[in-house]
Amino acid sequence: MSVSPFFTVLAPLPKTPRVSVFLAALVMAASCAAPPAPPPPRALLPPQPARRAQTIPSHPLAGEQPGFLKLDNMREAPTPVRVGILLPFTNGSSSTRALAASLLKSAQLALFDSHNRDIVLMTADEGSTPQQAAAGARSLIAEGAEIIVGPLFAQSATAAAPVARDHGVPLISFSTDRAVAGDGVYLLSFQPGNEVHRIVAFAASQGRMKFAALVPDNTYGVRVAEALSGDVKAAGGRVVEIAKFEPDGAGVAAAAKSVADSRPDAILVAQGGNLLREIGPALAADGASNQQVQYLGTGLWDDPSIVKEPMLAGGWFAAPSRDSHKQFEERYRAQFGGNPPQLATLAYDAVSLVARLADGQPYHRFTATALTDPNGFAGVDGIFRFDPDGSSQRGLAILGVEPDGFHVVSRAPATFQGY
Repeated sequence: MSVSPFFTVLAPLPKTPRVSVFLAALVMAASCAAPPAPPPPRALLPPQPARRAQTIPSHPLAGEQPGFLKLDNMREAPTPVRVGILLPFTNGSSSTRALAASLLKSAQLALFDSHNRDIVLMTADEGSTPQQAAAGARSLIAEGAEIIVGPLFAQSATAAAPVARDHGVPLISFSTDRAVAGDGVYLLSFQPGNEVHRIVAFAASQGRMKFAALVPDNTYGVRVAEALSGDVKAAGGRVVEIAKFEPDGAGVAAAAKSVADSRPDAILVAQGGNLLREIGPALAADGASNQQVQYLGTGLWDDPSIVKEPMLAGGWFAAPSRDSHKQFEERYRAQFGGNPPQLATLAYDAVSLVARLADGQPYHRFTATALTDPNGFAGVDGIFRFDPDGSSQRGLAILGVEPDGFHVVSRAPATFQGY
């Protein structure tokens, strides 16, 4: 089978030689053809200033140590790129354990597709507590990990970060909580702020200037509300109402009425699943139907079942481009069987990024400068880049809800030029 890797870098980089793949935990039989290098993008505006000062490591990794992981078939030179994978393999939740297993498989698939026999994946358990996550980070660094992919949860990242900083080892975490980002912690996750930014900018370009929102009364809702206020102001619009409801659905009717009474021309609904399918009819009953107001959504709308709700027809939401994602799903099914969870692409892109930067000087490959390249990178879910504050930006598409499925209303950008 011949396939093309999904991950490319948006700025020109030297090509790694095509070599056979080394995997400690997985042996696969396939070959990959490197995609043609895209043209270099034009100069970008400078990235945002860093939010935190960078910690100076007390015990930086600077060279090979006797305790670093070595395998029987590992070459003596060059220095191997040891990559720690810190995920909740023994978490108390069976669904979390299944997600961790899928993320590891995706990481292995990315390593295979990289054609770099000098990258070694090493695993450690994030567990269910911050203490377990910190212990996992210590074990990975003791084995020579230059960079750690994971952990999944914010409390784990908070616990593991000081351990990693002490040795100058960056973390590429999958947490969505921006509070843990910065000073060596980079969030490669689907952050609600990116989705809100994209959907507000697109709605404003279509003449929508009076925004209202229904958000759950939790951390996610707070993040959405904060992003909405800032992005609407930047677009020259006005937020006329933000109504909260309980995550279990209590208070939805009152919130819907409050939003409808504010007479907006666009309503952002930061909810998915069954509760989303209840909100559309509630808004319509209060005089704010999808025929009168433009409905907007976040990534929680990326669920094919919502097309069954006619009151959501014509709604717009921001989500990753689907083209390369479908290819990834096919690759994953062919190698492992079953469908990958939505978050599986994060591990693939993280390890692909590591492979792209692996040609650098050992123990100085994954610098803040390299990781925060303002040109960004292109992965399975489209382009992304890390800001100096550790958060990430993504280039997202706008999808429209129609009875026969989701349709692309505005394509995802190919570069960060003007983003």
